[in-house]
Amino acid sequence: MNAPQPRPGKPTDENGDRYLAATHKVVNQPPALENYNLYEQDVALQEAVQREGAGKAASDLKAFGAFAGDAATIDLGFRANNNKPVFNTHDRFGHRIDEVDFHPSYHELMRIAFEGGLHSSPWTDPGKGAHVTRAAKYYMHSQVEAAHCCPVTMTFAAIPSIRKQPELASLWESRTLANSYDSRNVPDNEKSSVTIGMAMTEKQGGSDVRANSTLAYPAGTNGPGQAYELVGHKWFVSAPMCDAFLVLAQAPGGLSCFLMPRWRPDGTKNPWQVQRLKNKMGNVANASSEVELRGALAWMIGEEGRGVPTIIEMVAMTRFDCMIGSSAGMRQAVAQATHHCRHRSAFGSRLSDQPLMQNVLADLALENEAALTYTMRIARALDNQDQEHERLLARLATPVGKYWICKRAPNHAYESMECIGGSGVMEDCIMPRLFRESPVNAIWEGSGNVQCLDTLRAIQKEPETLDAFFHEAAKAKGADRRFDQFLAQLQNDFADISDFQYRARNLVDRMALIMQASLLLRSSDKTVADAFCASRLQSNGGMNYGNLPSGIDAAAIIKRATPVVG
Repeated sequence: MNAPQPRPGKPTDENGDRYLAATHKVVNQPPALENYNLYEQDVALQEAVQREGAGKAASDLKAFGAFAGDAATIDLGFRANNNKPVFNTHDRFGHRIDEVDFHPSYHELMRIAFEGGLHSSPWTDPGKGAHVTRAAKYYMHSQVEAAHCCPVTMTFAAIPSIRKQPELASLWESRTLANSYDSRNVPDNEKSSVTIGMAMTEKQGGSDVRANSTLAYPAGTNGPGQAYELVGHKWFVSAPMCDAFLVLAQAPGGLSCFLMPRWRPDGTKNPWQVQRLKNKMGNVANASSEVELRGALAWMIGEEGRGVPTIIEMVAMTRFDCMIGSSAGMRQAVAQATHHCRHRSAFGSRLSDQPLMQNVLADLALENEAALTYTMRIARALDNQDQEHERLLARLATPVGKYWICKRAPNHAYESMECIGGSGVMEDCIMPRLFRESPVNAIWEGSGNVQCLDTLRAIQKEPETLDAFFHEAAKAKGADRRFDQFLAQLQNDFADISDFQYRARNLVDRMALIMQASLLLRSSDKTVADAFCASRLQSNGGMNYGNLPSGIDAAAIIKRATPVVG
């Protein structure tokens, strides 16, 4: 009997089988964005590092960028997010342990961060470019995986507050700043390196920490540096496996700040009991929790009744890291979108060559570069706090930047995802993680309204901060007519701030824009600066991305932002 013959036009393999097992060839798909250097492939970052005084760190940052872009490093971020932390209240013998179990990839990312000095370098090696270098590293590392950066940030930010109590600093600072990571759930006196968290928020007050009800009872003599027992509840505590926490509680003399370790000096467990882990929409690799304090031993830092001013220096640093983190999320989103569109064709041409897509991609790149430029300028201000202008600028520009940059991130992440299309929604792509992570920094460490009110507080307490802000912005006067008009109108609107609270978002929006425009005009690529002024100062910058006016060299902006991989 003769074998059946394939029908004309039907595919066959070498044995004459009618249908192939493989249904298609994979074409018109971009290569994975991996095994590339996050520093070398980011022109704006390289320029910012040089401009803000950290040029000597270029070789170190180049090496870190190669590591951050390695496929194995990128895989750690996916694994950490695919394996949520698990909370165990007790061990198998019935002992209370309050232990959060993380996937090994989380611990590896933490090790990389701590060995890289992301929690310590500006304190251990201060001077020109220290904060700038650290910000650049954090910017790259956060693109790999953002959630685990929370305990890194808190450990870094705790140092200014801890130093307010020298006898406690002598016990904790060297271990806090050690460039190593010890994840063991053991008493801190058995460790040569520790991590520090914070516990401020309570369910009845949220950002209004003065409404806190947690009580602090003197264990003996009261006052700074003395021991207290804390009783109460904390509604939101991230990274509950940190070795110690800065805690706000009501002492007899008012709301005060305390350093509370997870273990007592005698090696017994401090009665700080985790009730449950939060079920968050994003920030998955990092554990956040609700905690009860049942007589937890702690030591007062700073003056009694001055808890907010004591911890606010830590909060200022965590807010700065929110700016870095949101800028980093934007950068990774731009890198993914431009890389995809550079390799993907539709309707007869590459996506990155199509005018409407160019408008969107260039607009996204503008947002990212403006955010990075602003952030790195504040890093330089932090490096020069002995100069009054820099101190005043950092005080006011930090809440302004935290408000604006973090608030711009969610729509930026979504629009970048849309550039990629359906595959950008798939969980094996980084975009869903970037999207879920994008609201976090805007809400944590003080939401948008809190940042606007802090801006007002800074102006009222130190009017010189506003003078410093406008003095910095005005350095670009004469460079662009649109900028000059925008600046003049903004300054005029500050002549009467009696209703600032009502108008705060509008004013702070424009403060952020004028500073970003000023910095770009003075230091960035002229094409970028022109496009920013045209779209943010002259046109309606609040519209959806892809509304750049005609005449913008979108192709040049996209080329500047696109990592060349594959």
